[in-house]
Amino acid sequence: MRHSTLRRWQALLLVSAVTSILGQEPPPADINHTPRPANINTPSAAAIAGSKQDPAAYERGTKMFATYCAGCHGASGRGGPGAPDLIRSLLVLDDEKGILIAPVIREGRPDKGMPRLGLSEGQISDIVAWLHVQTYSAGHRTTYLFKDVVTGDPKKGETYFKTTGGCSSCHSATGDLAGIASKYDPFALQARWLQPRNARRTGNNRASASDTTDKMKPTVTVTLPSGQSFSGTLDRIDDFTVSLRDDHNQFHSFTRDGDSPKVVVHDPLSAHTQLLRKYTDADIHNVTAYLVTLK
Repeated sequence: MRHSTLRRWQALLLVSAVTSILGQEPPPADINHTPRPANINTPSAAAIAGSKQDPAAYERGTKMFATYCAGCHGASGRGGPGAPDLIRSLLVLDDEKGILIAPVIREGRPDKGMPRLGLSEGQISDIVAWLHVQTYSAGHRTTYLFKDVVTGDPKKGETYFKTTGGCSSCHSATGDLAGIASKYDPFALQARWLQPRNARRTGNNRASASDTTDKMKPTVTVTLPSGQSFSGTLDRIDDFTVSLRDDHNQFHSFTRDGDSPKVVVHDPLSAHTQLLRKYTDADIHNVTAYLVTLK
């Protein structure tokens, strides 16, 4: 009985996976369209080896995917308008040697907007190899090779910095940001200004640890109904509790009930958080291109 139940669950998962990858209606594939390659990362030799794929098949699959698949599913396979994300697809993740993927590529789903492309078995196998390298890389992020992120226009980035984005209201190219490009490599610099609290220390970064720790942490003041207040570094806050560590590293936790106690949070990075909702890709690359000139 247990084996029968397990088989039923496996069948349901497979049906779910097929629905995930084929259940949407992507636009008809443009087999002559070769999209601009992603400029952030690409699988390394370690990812190819770890995924146990033939490097030659991966290279051929890269070209095949770009020609026949990327027009709908995106250059990295992570989905496009109306087309599903293949890298997170259960069907792709559960596949072994193309058993699940190959029939989909071979036959297509014309009724869902995915044409039958007439590819040879070798071409299909190469695309399968490419997909497996991508899924392996997604699960093993240290195997990424980071490409050049300096693809924007520094002049437009300077304009955004000084006017459009309002960055200059808090920062100065000749003040706090003077020489910042000498402290961080371009990738780390981009990560730092986009999400400064979570920016990873990579490459040739030479900034001190103090630049990335306490100065960026939110602080909080909790005032009890009695008037007694506690202030310190915010540890956690939700609808039910708020906790902090004071200047003596003593931990305090309080139960919240509506507006009691009074809680005031100060986040020095709130402006960055708000701007994340407004940036376009062009803004990000232009500002990065400008910041790398500040040496």
